[in-house]
Amino acid sequence: MKDYPALKDKYRITERNLLLLILLPLPFFAIVYLNLTKPVRTFNIPEIPEIIHPFLVALSLALLMFQQINFQRSIRNLKATGVSFEEKVLGYLKATSVRYVILAVVGFIATFGLLFYGSVGFIILYAMVLILVSVLKPSPHRITRIFKFKDDEKEFVNQIHRNYIE
Repeated sequence: MKDYPALKDKYRITERNLLLLILLPLPFFAIVYLNLTKPVRTFNIPEIPEIIHPFLVALSLALLMFQQINFQRSIRNLKATGVSFEEKVLGYLKATSVRYVILAVVGFIATFGLLFYGSVGFIILYAMVLILVSVLKPSPHRITRIFKFKDDEKEFVNQIHRNYIE
């Protein structure tokens, strides 16, 4: 089995960055949500025109669809070009990073919308983001299933993940 040290490092860095992207909007949303349900302090928040409310919801839903379409297109291009094993995994990690950046942006939009409008729709949007973040998290099984890796490649992907956890 060939060793790919750059691939191992990139996997570790991507895992760390994805965790940061998951955590970034979480404290802001939690503070806004908790203050909305049981206000401890009242803040003078400027009024934003009501027309922006449906725009934010539509933008969030469009971004959620876009992240899925963009990810699938990236993976399809990787499969179609017949690139090497290392390039496939690096491409997957890049596509996943883009996906999680978009999910973080949607999390911030949901937080912003909840702060200014107090709408339950933004709570649902943020819940959707949390579900997608947990379901779409990269794993060795997902990588091998997407690219149909066999034997040595499959074992190497599993080894990268095991070494990362240890």
